[in-house]
Amino acid sequence: MKIAVITGVSKGLGESVAESMMGRGVHIIGVSRSDNEKLNQKAEENGVSYTHYPCDLSSQEELESVFSRINQHVKEQSPQKVYVVNNAGVVEPIDRVGALDANQVVKHVHINLIAPMLVTNMVVEQLADIDVDIINVTSGAANRPVYGWSTYGGTKAGLNYFTETTAFEQKQRGGKHRTVAFSPGVMDTDMQADIRSSSEEAFADVEKFKALKEEGKLRSPSVVADGLMKLLDEGFESGAVYRVDQLID
Repeated sequence: MKIAVITGVSKGLGESVAESMMGRGVHIIGVSRSDNEKLNQKAEENGVSYTHYPCDLSSQEELESVFSRINQHVKEQSPQKVYVVNNAGVVEPIDRVGALDANQVVKHVHINLIAPMLVTNMVVEQLADIDVDIINVTSGAANRPVYGWSTYGGTKAGLNYFTETTAFEQKQRGGKHRTVAFSPGVMDTDMQADIRSSSEEAFADVEKFKALKEEGKLRSPSVVADGLMKLLDEGFESGAVYRVDQLID
């Protein structure tokens, strides 16, 4: 039995990864603020289970409560393999340093960085005897400055370092967990719509992102999910960062 725990499962890449894994016989535990009825139907069609846990990942207390229950549920199933996909993320606030909204910054850091750190910490502690692959969804913005994306790029850079360090520690300790950062590139999702709605004063590259949409250059989440499946099938170096364009044509 294989189980995947996917955050941000209600739409976008999280939904597509869940559908792809269901097609491979993987049982899904989805985490998001709202459920996705489509996934219930997909699970039934593929003969697997889909269990949804509502959770606001910006709340430490709620996250710890929910993932304690999830990890207990996983242990009770005695799976031979578990995937944990830290996919949930936000892009706001989009603005220059000096004009950032403090409340948005705090919420952003909680969802994009603190949440995957806490989830990983709990998995490593509570599922120590289970073979687990932890996939952290990152961004190319982690590697270069983008005007207006200091918060987004900063959290993704932190996530990459956290991924690398977790892998290093597991290797040193002879642990059963592997972790990888996966950069999905530009996708046709609600996040991209948020980006395109930015002002040029807040986000200098907004016209470039509008052009990507107009020219049909945004990948669908299902295509990106296929790239992630290929990475999991072919194997990966724990702690490394992989870009989707390395995996698909």
